Amino acid sequence: MASPLKLTEADRLAIERELCRRSFADFVKLAWPNIIPDRLQWNWHLEAISDHLQAVSRGEITRLLINIPPGTSKSTLTGIMFPAWLWGPAGQPGHRYIGAAHEQGLAVRDNRLTRELVTSSWYQNLWPVKLAGDQNEKLYFETSGRGFRQACAVASMTGRRGHTIVWDDPLNPEKANSPVARETALRVFQETLPTRLNDPASSAIIVVMQRLHEDDPSGHILRNDLGYDHLLIPMEFEPERRKTTSIGWTDPRSEEGELLDPVRFPREVVERDKVAMGSYAYAGQMQQRPAPRGGGILRDDWWQYYDLPPDIEWRGIWADTAQKAKESSDYSVFQCWGKSTTGKAVLLDQIRGKWEAPELLTQARAFWSKHKAVKGKGVLRSCKIEDKVSGTGLIQTLRREGVPVIGIPRATDKVTRAMDAAPSIESGQVLLPRNAPWLSEFLAEASAFPNGTNDDQLDPLFDAVAEIVLRKGERRALVIETGFG
Repeated sequence: MASPLKLTEADRLAIERELCRRSFADFVKLAWPNIIPDRLQWNWHLEAISDHLQAVSRGEITRLLINIPPGTSKSTLTGIMFPAWLWGPAGQPGHRYIGAAHEQGLAVRDNRLTRELVTSSWYQNLWPVKLAGDQNEKLYFETSGRGFRQACAVASMTGRRGHTIVWDDPLNPEKANSPVARETALRVFQETLPTRLNDPASSAIIVVMQRLHEDDPSGHILRNDLGYDHLLIPMEFEPERRKTTSIGWTDPRSEEGELLDPVRFPREVVERDKVAMGSYAYAGQMQQRPAPRGGGILRDDWWQYYDLPPDIEWRGIWADTAQKAKESSDYSVFQCWGKSTTGKAVLLDQIRGKWEAPELLTQARAFWSKHKAVKGKGVLRSCKIEDKVSGTGLIQTLRREGVPVIGIPRATDKVTRAMDAAPSIESGQVLLPRNAPWLSEFLAEASAFPNGTNDDQLDPLFDAVAEIVLRKGERRALVIETGFG
């Protein structure tokens, strides 16, 4: 009987070296424990990303768009493993790689981990790629073969040219509803990325992102048919959106709603995230299908109602004042909200009208006094008014009269504030009075936003939800409250 074949250390290294040369996916599996502490749970989507990146290395794909949910190791494969594989197993020690993100910190993280992988004993035993001693920095390092990896924020992508540019998460999810942020990302995509390629004909651009808005960089690429292979992997399978890429890859799932990775993202986790994120964020970030922002942000069937208000911990007044009282202007609105003992935002009362400055002050005084006199509904903490031209004088006058007024500065646009509030409304955290005489106009305005004629009732709504449910600004409200009698 023949004795089992015994492999020497040199044999083992030769086998690993050949496996990694043939397959980027095998390289990922072997390299993973050298830089990632968590155990690798291999799934078909990792194979799909690996196969497309390997096609890029062969020059078969020069423009690649990857849309996939967060938490799926997209950055690990495209930003950390890929350049290390190119320099060693793929035999391209002179490959020049530029990794860009919406902020420099993310790009630097991947630069650091790539360096750690390349200098690890495992990698060095297989591919003795050396880093140039005088070009080994946080944002940039070179190999002894004159390849390099540069990390940068998209706004500072200047100077060097690369064989491969990977633009990972070009938009900050928190700023995706900002037209300025989207325009900046689009300008970088159109004007900067093409100028940083070593060879416009053969060098590659890879855009990797979760969908955040119809007008994000992915939306621009897809609408204008810019020749990108589109690797589309939603969290839940939608058969009508299945795509086949140029290398013949097709989503392997067959059942409607089949999950991307049931081990890492089981059904209970997906359903939990749907509630926490809300329909619009989930559709974009998880399904890669951003919902239209042209109306319907606040759906009619999301609202919850009460006949008698629940127990209230504390109350506050939020106001939006119009610039002028003429017919074409918005209304001025004062709303009294309460925080229920279960943490819900409860709209208790509202007044709305077109008032000139003297009458506006009279209405503000009366509304404050009315609710200050209410007993058994928790303390009335403060009156919060947007600090703009029409509100500044009102704020100053009411403060002199002893009303605890807080000016609200605006750092984000109304659509962004609506998107922040939407998950709370959808999950039943906002209650409206079923029989209020103004309710139908309130609902009509919310349903039409942002394309309706008026939206004055919505600013106080968004502000109240932000503080009561999302708990933004609550600490400041507590401090101000103690300063008034």
